[in-house]
Amino acid sequence: MKLYIWGTGCGTGDLVDRWLDPASVTAFLDSDPACDRFLGRPVLRPEQFEDSSDTLILVASSHTEEIARRAESCGIAPEKLLYVKNNWLLSDRSAACPGAEELPAPLLEELRRRPRLVREPLWVGKSALSERDLDGDYVRVRTLEALCRELDGVSGAAAELGVYRGGFARCINALLPERKLYLFDTFSGFDPAEAAREGRGFTEAHENTSPERVRSLLPHPDKAVFRPGLFPATAEGLEDERFCLVSLDVDLKESTLAGLRFFLPRINPGGYLLLHDCLSPLLPGVREALRRYEDETGTHLHKLPLCDISGTVVISV
Repeated sequence: MKLYIWGTGCGTGDLVDRWLDPASVTAFLDSDPACDRFLGRPVLRPEQFEDSSDTLILVASSHTEEIARRAESCGIAPEKLLYVKNNWLLSDRSAACPGAEELPAPLLEELRRRPRLVREPLWVGKSALSERDLDGDYVRVRTLEALCRELDGVSGAAAELGVYRGGFARCINALLPERKLYLFDTFSGFDPAEAAREGRGFTEAHENTSPERVRSLLPHPDKAVFRPGLFPATAEGLEDERFCLVSLDVDLKESTLAGLRFFLPRINPGGYLLLHDCLSPLLPGVREALRRYEDETGTHLHKLPLCDISGTVVISV
């Protein structure tokens, strides 16, 4: 079997690290590739895909509707696609795929987990978010929207530490269009010393970004202040800045702890910090950093865990 994977982001990195040998992948497909090679394999545009009788494409991206349309326009048959995420609409998009039985049994069992359909909340009404914004993690993004609606009487800027490709930053920028938005990231991957024990797919996926790519997503780019480099050095000069909302999504223990130390004392009363991956069994360092912060400050923070994909914890100030 010739195995292709559609996507070169975190979803693909996790898929390879947990379930697959990169050598088993013929090539990666990407609608808007940021690199020519990923994990040592070529990266192709969908138009370059050459079909044969024994090919299977694992779709690791959450933007399934967009990918399904792109595949159809490229003449790729639906039965060649096996969707790892968001495979359900009113029927299982992956049901027609006959090649799944050749995948590793643990991965196949993971793909068979029952999906859940989430109803649209009654309170949403008119929203600044697009349908595409909701593809990746509906609960996380809708919670962000609900929190932003509570910030009318809270002054301060917004910030994100750990921007990656800018999907969540785009949502913050759309929901808080009048607020300055600080964006902290290396925009070139993790500090090699801190990420030395992480999987190759995980670390290499985070290298596929740039400030330009992120800026192109923002609906109000004039409000964004990019701070590229290693944190907390990139926060120099902002010691007196105050914040209303902070997204902290750096995956690793020491970087998370540095973010908590800098931002929590600077969030105005009524504001929030969203700590991504805090309940994730794949990134235990995030929760360890939170416990260490509480221990060293002698505080018990007001924490609300979410049932989103990676276990975000919302800290209210």
